[in-house]
Amino acid sequence: MIRECDVLIIGAGPAGCSAAIYAARGKLDTIVLDKGNPGGQIVITAEVANYPGCPDDTGPDLMKRMVKQAEDFGAKFICDEVIGVDFSGKIKIVKTPENEYHAKAVIIATGANPRKLGCPGELEFTGKGVSYCATCDADFFRDLEVFVIGGGDTAVEEGMYLTKFARKVYLVHRRDELRAAKSIQEKALKNEKMEFIWNTVVEEIKGDGVVQSIVLRNVKTGEITEYHADEDDGIIGVFPFIGVIPNSKLFEGIINMEDGYIKTNDKMETNIPGVYAAGDVRVKTLRQVVTATSDGAIASFEAEKYISDNF
Repeated sequence: MIRECDVLIIGAGPAGCSAAIYAARGKLDTIVLDKGNPGGQIVITAEVANYPGCPDDTGPDLMKRMVKQAEDFGAKFICDEVIGVDFSGKIKIVKTPENEYHAKAVIIATGANPRKLGCPGELEFTGKGVSYCATCDADFFRDLEVFVIGGGDTAVEEGMYLTKFARKVYLVHRRDELRAAKSIQEKALKNEKMEFIWNTVVEEIKGDGVVQSIVLRNVKTGEITEYHADEDDGIIGVFPFIGVIPNSKLFEGIINMEDGYIKTNDKMETNIPGVYAAGDVRVKTLRQVVTATSDGAIASFEAEKYISDNF
């Protein structure tokens, strides 16, 4: 079945919802497609403490309000998986298993996912001690002990950021030297609150309701070590920073990218007229809810101008 609209938004996370609010409020016929429930990565966050005006929000609650706000303006949220696109014509075509959507403009807001450790307990304790965002969750681990997993720029920088809050930061790396830039390494190695555990990987994350211990294996000796939370603390933090995977595979060879992230200008325009990208899927320096919603607003504002000028 063919469905027509003014603006089609792919992805119902913060960027997609923000784009939907602005597009629908601008009286554009707006459809948002997502293969799952709306919300994106933020719905696994127990508390959103750094989104302006919402210091005590949970991720799911914040997203429910965003979705309702967009729907109140007339945006339609549809659970449908995008399997193909054709952006070659003036009308953009987006294909799903049973439908074909024709839109005057498309906003890609498919986000990115942190690369997982793949060990037992990781998924179970996500949001209960396991976090992929130090900026989001560092304050929850004030005066506690945390384990940062990884050895690149992001892992080391986030580890240093966590030292502002945590009592102790253990950086666990599978090699015997960091991959981060030398200037970053020097600062980290001098930080008295950081301790480095070399040649080691995570075998398992354990707990009862929250993370209470982490099992590590030395890749050279095979030695297994289990670190337990201090009895007075009752919880430890685990922050994997082993890479992020942008959800952009569908657009490879169609839209210009950099390391898998979609390239845009400050108007969120891609190299294809009428196609925009917003949020974590695009090239940017900070991936947070606040920047995603900003991207979505800009993308819709520019899409509205594009439609007005071309249709």
